[in-house]
Amino acid sequence: MNQHKIRLYIFPSCSSCRKAMAWLNEKQIKFETINIVEHRPSRENLTKAIKTYSNRSLLFNTSGKSYRELGAKVVKSMSDNEALDALTNDGKLIKRPFVVIDDNDFLIGFKEDSWLKFFREKNLFL
Repeated sequence: MNQHKIRLYIFPSCSSCRKAMAWLNEKQIKFETINIVEHRPSRENLTKAIKTYSNRSLLFNTSGKSYRELGAKVVKSMSDNEALDALTNDGKLIKRPFVVIDDNDFLIGFKEDSWLKFFREKNLFL
């Protein structure tokens, strides 16, 4: 049985989120879904994800309305704290799905090949 706590932050109408959920279900991996607009990831987890990926820009949903309204120049000019403030205040700014595994590992967006490699390396399959 999967002993890991996997939280999938999604936006219900997001096609990448639906693909990710279908993939996890197909692999029989248990997960909890959380509406990213109603309940955003913690600042601590966002900070850890930035450190994991060494690139905070990967956390931004660059195709979303919230990002376009802010503007790429504004986002790029933000300090790390300002970027974290923006991400924690607007779930639509966060690239989806945003996956938190045991509060230590993170996946951003859904790319099947990357997910398969990640889940194999972390031994997260049943």
